Amino acid sequence: MYDSVKGFRDFYPEEMGARRWAIDTIEETARRYGFREIGTPALEPTRMYTDKSGEEIVEELYSFEDKGGREVALTPELTPTVARMVVAKQQELQKPIKWVSTRPFWRYEQVQQGRFREFYQTNVDIFGSSEPDADAEILAVAVDMLTGLGLDDEDFEIRVSHRDILSGLLESFDADVNTRAAIRAVDKRAKVDRDEYLDSLYQAGLSYEDAEQFDALLETGEDDLDALADRSEDVAAATENLRAVLAAADDFGVRDRLTLSLSTARGLDYYTGVVFECFDATGEVSRSVFGGGRYDDLIEGFGGQPTPAVGFAPGHATLQLLCERAGVWPGEGLETDYYVLQVGDTRPTAARIARDLREKGHVVETDIADRSFGAQMGYADNVDAETVVIVGERDLENDEVTLKEMDDGEQVSVPVAEFPGDRDRPTFEDFL
Repeated sequence: MYDSVKGFRDFYPEEMGARRWAIDTIEETARRYGFREIGTPALEPTRMYTDKSGEEIVEELYSFEDKGGREVALTPELTPTVARMVVAKQQELQKPIKWVSTRPFWRYEQVQQGRFREFYQTNVDIFGSSEPDADAEILAVAVDMLTGLGLDDEDFEIRVSHRDILSGLLESFDADVNTRAAIRAVDKRAKVDRDEYLDSLYQAGLSYEDAEQFDALLETGEDDLDALADRSEDVAAATENLRAVLAAADDFGVRDRLTLSLSTARGLDYYTGVVFECFDATGEVSRSVFGGGRYDDLIEGFGGQPTPAVGFAPGHATLQLLCERAGVWPGEGLETDYYVLQVGDTRPTAARIARDLREKGHVVETDIADRSFGAQMGYADNVDAETVVIVGERDLENDEVTLKEMDDGEQVSVPVAEFPGDRDRPTFEDFL
């Protein structure tokens, strides 16, 4: 016996049925907005991550030297990869570029609730538009994905902020502030006690008095944003942009699902404008379900032309936790529309019936293991078959087959030449 690697998971058919439902729901939502699917590699050059985040990032990667002597890493996120792809064909791609992708990623980190070393995300990105409408569309896709999974207003909260408001407020203090470190402190604000949080702001360059004042400004509500705008031109511009995004979100029909929260920071350094995070409204899922925002400088940082960008990436593990908490995650089990049961030398007819039912789009199984009648019935029950079509030698002598409904045991004989016929979903009641 071999154990699986820590942080990596197996998904058996019962689990994959529910996961497939979630993936299809998420991807179909993005497709309705015109996002086009892309495929991306599992390996990238390690320097693609170290150049942006420093050598210390290697400790969090699955990185190694391949047989050609190249330093490579299993991709820990998609954003650098799609940036590379945009740069490679920037002049050929029609703007705005709208891409969606579902795939696994790998990070060597501590395994905990909703966080694994191999994890699955769907990335949704727009490149080539700096308009507030692009931010609003990303927010609308996120909301529609959640409601498509069966969640409602009482289940989730999307907190919206603006990185330039945070950086502008920090720079408005008469201090030599490490803005990057201070924003990372804000990102961890809810995860640490207050003294540790204030200490982090102090270490970033604020006095304790300024740290208290800065933190108080983060509690500003939407009606009081104009008061923040007075602190600097940068804050005023960011405030205007945030208001424009929220106004567009109102037109997109999702404004009532959004909460202004200036303490929402997003710790990654490449965010430049509006940022947001989704949380379980009850707090039972203790960490962010997913997040996203604007990253206008990333493409240029990868050698491309200046290209505005905005996107988000729901992680499937945390989405599942939220859906389970809300009671909308589907029960894990197998679903089968028909089981075509063979008794005796009836394979040609049974195969024809199974083929005809599959052509109508149904999930159909039949015996491929030469089992007895009882064993086949037991199997049909285990795969949750709705209807069993019994094709027996004696039935065929009378040019009939038997339909048996598994939920109530009712059965009826029907002419074999008429089954399935023109019926899309033939059942017991069609032949009474």
